[in-house]
Amino acid sequence: MSLAREGALGRTWIIARAQSSGRGRHGRHWVSPPGNLYASLLLIDEVPMRHAPQLGFVAGIALAKALRKCAAHEYLRLKWPNDILFDGAKLAGILLESAELPDGRFACVIGFGVNCAAAPRDLPYRATALAEIGAPSRSPEDVLLHLSDAIVGALARFAGGADFETIRAEWLSLAAGLGAPIKVDTAKESFSGIFRTIDSSGRLIVDTTNSTRIIEAGDVWLAPQTGSFA
Repeated sequence: MSLAREGALGRTWIIARAQSSGRGRHGRHWVSPPGNLYASLLLIDEVPMRHAPQLGFVAGIALAKALRKCAAHEYLRLKWPNDILFDGAKLAGILLESAELPDGRFACVIGFGVNCAAAPRDLPYRATALAEIGAPSRSPEDVLLHLSDAIVGALARFAGGADFETIRAEWLSLAAGLGAPIKVDTAKESFSGIFRTIDSSGRLIVDTTNSTRIIEAGDVWLAPQTGSFA
């Protein structure tokens, strides 16, 4: 975001070979060794502020498209709100940050982290890497090449926030756990239910035994192979 405050133009890519202070959602530390892709895309006045959260879904379908080309495999899924899974294991993640600049411009930074050479261990969930799944194209450069093309197309379809319905439909076609049991952890509670859909704002819609819940922020856990969390 510092580049934006210094006057950088929109659609600028910032690439790192490794990160000593990698950051995930909610400020969590993220292991960032060399050999993986760590890229951020700066957008300036790309969308009105109210549509900024939807850019995460735009980025998700673009990254999924890029990784399908690299992996030569269709079994990639999107997990709400910002993960890319291969056979249930995390392959990549997205982080969104936005701010109004002192000069009145609105900046968004979309951060992409892709496990190309190696995946972090000792996590509370499974993770994998392009090298581990035998992807024909597995270098950070290959991924970035496909991603930079895919994001241009996805942003065009989004039309500055005017056509989230197209993005929503694409995202749902790749959604992990749709129609199945999930567990949701929010800042205040944990509960289980059926992942029904995402709404016109990108919020998670979950049917529980007693009600339909609308979630703006949280962590989603897919049901194990038993089909329940019991």
